[in-house]
This record gives sequence, C-alpha cells and structure tokens, in this order.
Amino acid sequence: MPDIVQLLPDNIANQIAAGEVIQRPASAVKELMENAIDASASDIKLVIQDAGKSLVQVIDNGKGMGETDARMAFERHATSKIRNIEDLFLIRTMGFRGEALASIAAVAQVEMKTRKAENETGSFIEIENSKVVRQEPVACAPGTSIAMKNLFFNVPARRNFLKSNAAEMRHIVDEFIRIVLAFPSISFSLVSNGQELFHLEKNSLKQRIVQVLGTQFNARLVSVQEQTDYLTIYGFVGKPDTAKKTRGDQYFFVNNRFIRSAYLNHAVMSAYQDMIPSDSYPLYALFIDLDPSHVDINVHPTKQEIKFEDERIIYAFVQAAVKHALAQFSITPSLDFDLDPDIQRLDAVAKPFTEQRKSEITSSGLYQTFTQKNQAHLVEPSQDSDLRHWKKDNTGENELPSGISNMPVNRIPWDESSAEALAFRLDIPVIQLLNTYLVATTNTGFMLVHQQSAHERILYEKYLAALNGKRIAVQHSLFPVTIQLTAPDAILLGELIPDLHELGYLIEPFGKDSFIIQGTPADLDQGRETAVLEAVLEQFKHYSNNKLFSVREKLIRSMANQRAIKAGKSLMEDEMGKLLEGLFSCEQPNMSPDGKPTYWEFNQDQLQKIFNR
Repeated sequence: MPDIVQLLPDNIANQIAAGEVIQRPASAVKELMENAIDASASDIKLVIQDAGKSLVQVIDNGKGMGETDARMAFERHATSKIRNIEDLFLIRTMGFRGEALASIAAVAQVEMKTRKAENETGSFIEIENSKVVRQEPVACAPGTSIAMKNLFFNVPARRNFLKSNAAEMRHIVDEFIRIVLAFPSISFSLVSNGQELFHLEKNSLKQRIVQVLGTQFNARLVSVQEQTDYLTIYGFVGKPDTAKKTRGDQYFFVNNRFIRSAYLNHAVMSAYQDMIPSDSYPLYALFIDLDPSHVDINVHPTKQEIKFEDERIIYAFVQAAVKHALAQFSITPSLDFDLDPDIQRLDAVAKPFTEQRKSEITSSGLYQTFTQKNQAHLVEPSQDSDLRHWKKDNTGENELPSGISNMPVNRIPWDESSAEALAFRLDIPVIQLLNTYLVATTNTGFMLVHQQSAHERILYEKYLAALNGKRIAVQHSLFPVTIQLTAPDAILLGELIPDLHELGYLIEPFGKDSFIIQGTPADLDQGRETAVLEAVLEQFKHYSNNKLFSVREKLIRSMANQRAIKAGKSLMEDEMGKLLEGLFSCEQPNMSPDGKPTYWEFNQDQLQKIFNR
C-alpha cells in the first residue's frame, strides 16, 4: 500500500486557514483597517463595492513598506511584532499573528501600493490565489493602499454562503464603527458604491460617539472615569432614558480592542438595576486599559473573545465605575417646582386663608386623622361603606378559598371543536380588567384574553397574508414625511423597503441616510409614521440574532409587536368586540407569534371547584 499522508499545497492550506480569519467581507475590513492603525496612520479611507463582494479597499497615510516587506507581508505568520513566545503576552498592537494578509490573498485577488515617506518610489504587488502575479515599482503617495477584489472567487461554495448585499453591508458598518470608536484621534471615511456613508474628522471620544450613534445622544451621555493601580476604566454610558430593547449600542474595548463579554455586560446591567426595565439594554462605550500581561487576546481567531487573568476583579471595577458615574451625575429625575399658571389661579391659592376657613378645616375628621401621631395611614370608613365587612377576623371568614391560587385553568389546544366551546356570547358585554385583560362569557364559562397578545396574533396573520399576495393598500400622504437615520439603520431600512411596500408603506431613499415616507397603511394615524418605523427597526434588530427566522419573518413579527394595542390601554366596548372577533378569525388564535398565550379558558366545572360546589 502506498503512503497516503501528504502535505497540503500552500494555497490550499492558506484557504483552510482563511476560513477562520476571513469569514465574510467585514472580516477583511477589520483586518485591513487594523493594519492601517498599526502603521500609525492619521487618516484612513475605506472603499466598498457590492457590500465588499467586488471590492474592499483601505487607503492610509501610515508608514508604508519597502519592497521586501511588501512581499513578505503576504507570507503566513510573517510579522514585525512577535520575536518570541513571551511577546504574545505583551501585545499592544491590533494585528500581530501575520495571518490576515496571507488569508486574504488565499481567497481573493489582491493589489497593494505602498511607499515609505523617505523613498522616492513605492512598490506595487498583485497576488492571486496566494501567488504573486506581478511586482514592480510604482509612483504613489506615502502610506499603503490595499484592494481586495472578488472575495472567494476561487471558493464558490464559500461565496454562496454570503448573505444579501444589505446584510453584508450591515456587518461591514458594524466593524467600521467598532474601530472608529476606539480611535477618535484618527480621521476615517467610508464610501460604498460611490456614496460617502461616513466622514469622521478626528475628535474627542464623546463627539466621536455622537457622530456615529446620533446627535440625539449629545446631552444623554454620562462620563465614566476611574483609575486604579491595576486598571483604568473610561468612556461613556447612556442615561436610563436611552435604554433600548436591543443590545446594539453596547461596546467594550480592552486596550483599544473591541471585545465581546457577556460577563462584563452583566456587570454594567447590574449597575443599572432598578433604573431601567429588565428587558431593556443601556447604551455604553467603555474602555479598559490594563497591563497586557493580565489578558490573553490570542484565544480566538478574530481576537474578539479574550481571557482576563482575574475576571472577578474586572467585573467589580466595571460595576463600581458605572454605578459611581450614574450617581455622581444625578441621573435620578429632578422635580420642576414652577407652578402651572392654572394652579396659581385656583381659589385655594389665590384667596386669603381666613380664621373662619382655618377653623372649618381643623375641625374636620380628615385633619384630625392626619395630625394624630402614627395615624396618617388610617381612614375610617363611612357608616354605609361595605368595606368594614371585609376586615379580616380570626375565624378566617370572607377569605378566598385556598385552592384558588392553584386553580386548574386551561388554554386548550386550538382545533375545530375549540371554536364552538369558546364561542363568546354576543348578548353579554365584554369587560376590561386593569386596562389589559378582556373577560368574555362563553357557552361553557368565560375566557380571559390578554389584549396585546391577542392583537399581535391578529396583526401577524394579517401581515403574513400581505407578504403572501394580499398586499395592504397604501394611503398616499398629502404631506410626505422625511426620516433621518443612522448609517446602520439606513442600510437596514433600505433592505426592508420592498417588503414594507407589501405591508402598506411607500418609502423612497432621499439622500444620505434619509428616506421620504410617501404613503402608509390606512390604519396608521398621521404623525406617527417616523416613530412607528423607528420602533419597527429597533424591534427587528431584537430578532437579528435568531437564525431560524427569515428577514420577512423578522419584519412581520416586529410590525405586529410594535403596532399591537399595548397592555394598559383602555378600550371602548366596540373595540373589545372587534378584537375578540379578529382573534377567533385567526388560524391559530391561542398564542401570540412569540408563543405567549392569548387567552385562558375557565369552564363551569372549574368554577364550581373553586367555590367547593
């Protein structure tokens, strides 16, 4: 038998290695921009075509390279930053393992122009499939321009796994934002298909955050600054009113490198405890500087997951720093003591307080109760009040049966027999409880309906039908509204416009990161177009990590969630009736799109057991 173990050719080995480092165009963006930063560039330009599938180009004014270095840079594990194993634990630069350019050259066609400032001419090098096609002198500006063309041209299977242009562009913008936030002293620009999406001059950290995340945060950021012998924590967190339903605007950096850490995120969340709802996420951009020997950044190919020498210390410092910042800057709401003019005109304020009026007030029972020591909580019932019969006595009379807390209510599976069993009585009015639940009498008892979950189910099936051919009519606006978004949200909305048209929205691009809303569904109140769309985009991002949902599924779930009647809203009798009719006209009325129950059914047998009858 011949020997079967063979060495892989270099180009195939590089392609396999590239699978870890270059997963999509955004991966190349990260690596190339980090190289530009390591080259001490003060101005970096990113040029994209077809969401990086055709071109990713990074142009910088950094140190540049000579002819030999330009050639060596594309060899695997060729690096200027590592000389021995100990150097791995003293890393302060962004790229250091010498894998990025070799990996890019293995799966794309690469052209690079580079020149040192002291050299009269630069070097041009062209590489394809890990092989140098051409190298020659060239006239170029100091610095480096590297262009990656036709990503995965030689690995068609990998190219087929890339998402739509809009989805890939969102990943590119995400990587771009993570880098520009970490280096506000560098100027950056991003041009996509000839359109400039970002132009960021060097600035302070706060202004860089505002430039990227939106001017609405300018007065809503709280400075974090804590310095110890072990580490320094600085950056900004959002005031509680900036919290969102998605994690999008959350950034951690260690020694200026963006990282992901659920552990440290928990530290920030705990600092906001009782200040924001449990299902909301605060904005933050926090930087941790510490000795590189206390952290291992080489545990993952993308270097976004790192290992601290002692995570508990970092957790405690982060939590304390954020808590201190929120307390120091008086985040608790302030009271406005300016009296309303209408209040100042009331008799109690405007008229003099006479002795006769004083005598009338001090002789009242209410005054007597509140002026006695420890009696402010006591209000005596009137003689004809039935409340006195509900005072708890030693016999336990008038207490609810103990079994009520374990009441065996049902949310029966939906089938054809369910419709008949749960047919609610039209001759008996529907009752609303706590502005959240509807009580309707059925043929066998009654049902308790959650109005928001029920409406989400109705809207979900309506939108699903719209995307399957029953398009919702567009009501054209007499006065079209313009909506201005951040660059990532603008890319996302651009991707959703065709499906939104099916759902009754007529939206057109209107310049950089702007759109004009020409029409909306007939049932949308005028004046709420912008707020609804922004809320839908926010909810869509909430579903973004769910790989089981298609883009359309995420959209209609987001629409249903945002447009549904919310818990706490008072409904008229006809509105309650229409809501129940709509719910039981659905194909699956017993649960919301997210799997929450829309109703619970109480039948006569259960009610009799409650009262021991």
